Amino acid sequence: MKLLVLDGNSILNRAFYGIKLLTTKSGEFTNGIVGFLNILEKVKDETEPDAVAIAFDMKAPTFRHKAYAGYKAQRKGMPPELAAQMPVLKELLGDLGYKIVTCEGWEADDILGTFAETCENTDNTCMIATGDRDSLQLVDDATTVLLAKRRTVWNRSSSSTSRPFRAIPRIIFRALRASAKRVRAS
Repeated sequence: MKLLVLDGNSILNRAFYGIKLLTTKSGEFTNGIVGFLNILEKVKDETEPDAVAIAFDMKAPTFRHKAYAGYKAQRKGMPPELAAQMPVLKELLGDLGYKIVTCEGWEADDILGTFAETCENTDNTCMIATGDRDSLQLVDDATTVLLAKRRTVWNRSSSSTSRPFRAIPRIIFRALRASAKRVRAS
């Protein structure tokens, strides 16, 4: 099976900022929704998956917030124009038959990793569409990452993965990324 998993928050965020503010006649913002659906259709057409799942963060604190009070403390909150589109998008995606995946205490990134590992362990393939470079640590023989920013495909056989970090084992790459985040937060 060929599974396409979208990082819902990341793709919606890129869509929101990538399109000028659009509203309905009643003043409800729709630019994030329009952009998200455009990206979803384009990625589906390019990858031809057997199934699609869309992972979203929840508002509840994650295990990382509980372990470290300063986790994402420097991040700006979601603008209200974007936040208002989130429940509408989720409802629309559900109505269109897409599987929405959330898990309290976990981030969408964790869900992406779970799908990637499950696909690898069951001889399936996983394609992750995201704007978050952290997902590159998931690339392996079964998992491909499609970065929205430059529409770059990262997999084991592509020339894109010839960059220096490809040779770094996953655990070292994860540790380096985590250290960099802590240093920036200090």
